[in-house]
Amino acid sequence: MSHSHSALGAPGAIRPAGRQSRRSSPLTHALSWVLRLVTAAGLAVDAYMHLKVAADYDVIPGTISGGDLFRAESAAAIAVALLVLVRPGRVAYLLAFLVAASALGAVMLYTNVDVGTLGPLPDLYEPVWFTEKTVSAIAEAVAAGAAAVGFVFEVLRRRGT
Repeated sequence: MSHSHSALGAPGAIRPAGRQSRRSSPLTHALSWVLRLVTAAGLAVDAYMHLKVAADYDVIPGTISGGDLFRAESAAAIAVALLVLVRPGRVAYLLAFLVAASALGAVMLYTNVDVGTLGPLPDLYEPVWFTEKTVSAIAEAVAAGAAAVGFVFEVLRRRGT
């Protein structure tokens, strides 16, 4: 003889449309952690590389030195990496994407185009690739990609799909 349960959490209960269980599958949980770790690691490597070379860019004149820009980018990358690890979600992944993609965009722009000074920003044109720059660009691309996937993952997870 089978028993029917009417409570929402009871075995065999039918959930109202739009209501999803808050428990995630082990695969979803693992994917969430992989995206968090890859995004945060990419941002951490980016931050480290920018801090490592920041003093070399202090000599580039401008209202804001190149070194100051690199330190600010590092601080943003560290803060957002921590946010992604501690409080992952759409906002965290969006911020991670913006930090990583803007840094990647800047390195690609200033490697390929001499835009000169832009207001208070110094001329950072440097048409050469070296280890720190290359590692930073790769880390930024990885972080931006993982953050984009993380954002979509969070959107889909919240919709219950």
